[in-house]
Amino acid sequence: MNKSYYYDVTKWNVGDPFEDVGIVINSIIKDIKAKQNNSDSNNGGKPGAVIYLPPADYHLKTQVKIDISFLKIVGSGHGFTSSSIRFNVPKEEWADLHELWPGGSRILNELSADKEKSEEEMAAFLVKRQGDPRISSVEFSNFCIDGVHFLDDGSDEPNFENTYVNGKTGIYVASAQDSFKFTGMGLVYLEHGITVYNADALTIHDNFVAECGNCIELRGWGQASKVTDNLIGAGFKGYSIYAENFAQLLVTANNIFPRGKSIIHLKAVTRSLISNNILHSFYPGMVILDDNSSENMVTANHFLRDHEPWKPMQIHDNHLQDDFGLLSIKGNDNSIIGNHFSEIIDEKYLKPAGVEPVIIRVKAGSRNYISNNYFVAAEANAKTGESAYSAQIDSLLLVEDRKQLSIMTVYIDDLANANTVLDSGSDLQVKLDKAKNAFRAVPTI
Repeated sequence: MNKSYYYDVTKWNVGDPFEDVGIVINSIIKDIKAKQNNSDSNNGGKPGAVIYLPPADYHLKTQVKIDISFLKIVGSGHGFTSSSIRFNVPKEEWADLHELWPGGSRILNELSADKEKSEEEMAAFLVKRQGDPRISSVEFSNFCIDGVHFLDDGSDEPNFENTYVNGKTGIYVASAQDSFKFTGMGLVYLEHGITVYNADALTIHDNFVAECGNCIELRGWGQASKVTDNLIGAGFKGYSIYAENFAQLLVTANNIFPRGKSIIHLKAVTRSLISNNILHSFYPGMVILDDNSSENMVTANHFLRDHEPWKPMQIHDNHLQDDFGLLSIKGNDNSIIGNHFSEIIDEKYLKPAGVEPVIIRVKAGSRNYISNNYFVAAEANAKTGESAYSAQIDSLLLVEDRKQLSIMTVYIDDLANANTVLDSGSDLQVKLDKAKNAFRAVPTI
């Protein structure tokens, strides 16, 4: 029996990886299954394999279907570059650009767009296997998946490359699984970057997932997983990080930038931790604990809410009002401790006009503990610009003396009770029923 299972897609004897890498990888998986057909041979038998993608552009017209454990697909470079910036540069200037497309070990998802096709069918990689045990230890590492173009969605967006809609997914894990890893990946211009159902001991670490309609979606249920040290930024219609029915989820050390409709959205998530993240958004509703998300801790994060400075994207938002809260809670026994919130925005951009922005809002729930959070609120005096990079940097670095903005640091709705708010706003900045909730104000000067 062949004792080594290392495959280079450029050296495989079936298909042309540059024309359709899907055919090549599926053929390799077929070969692995044929050679590893004994589940118990000398205390082993199915060690899995490595499939290597050298740096190149690989067109994918056939979906890769993975149904074996212990498979690692690895490249030599995540290859991310901003397609959004390039597609908003006039075409007559493209000839002067050093690069036009993402690079590295790059797979172009060219599955035919069809409104009748499901997310599962439009994924470059589909992981799906029924039966026991769960599929385990599949790894995706250090390559790029590019959706190439977005499509006209019938909206008022004049440039269809800004719609974040094309039906395409990078990696779709449809079956319950154990110990999957996504590391060092680059995903760009996909409507859905990474979608995983029923995850256990999942690692999503050190990836660059941006300019996707939705970046990371943990669906179904899950436990004991981590989303750490990633650079993430979704489109205005979707999630940067979404999880549902999850327990023991660690979300830490991520840098999540605009312009997702939410930064982190947890639905019915329990006993999990959001910590030490840099969170930046152009809209309210940055972090949402929804649908009785309980016993979670949100701590030591930096929240920044400001206004979209890049002209091509200023027609878009997430349709939430500024009294929604940067952090919105529907759940019990959550700890919100030691976060920094910066609301840096000119009053003319607040919705509805004249609203006092809310930073932390408890819409429903009991025994939530909110303590020692710090708030900065001021007008931005920011300028808009045609260049995404320079407009954004100029906006972020502006810290001159500005007019202070009146905010509500904490708002406890009438449906919520028995919550505690300590040192997270003055008497004038916190709204709650003191007969039903405990409160200690920050002293004022």
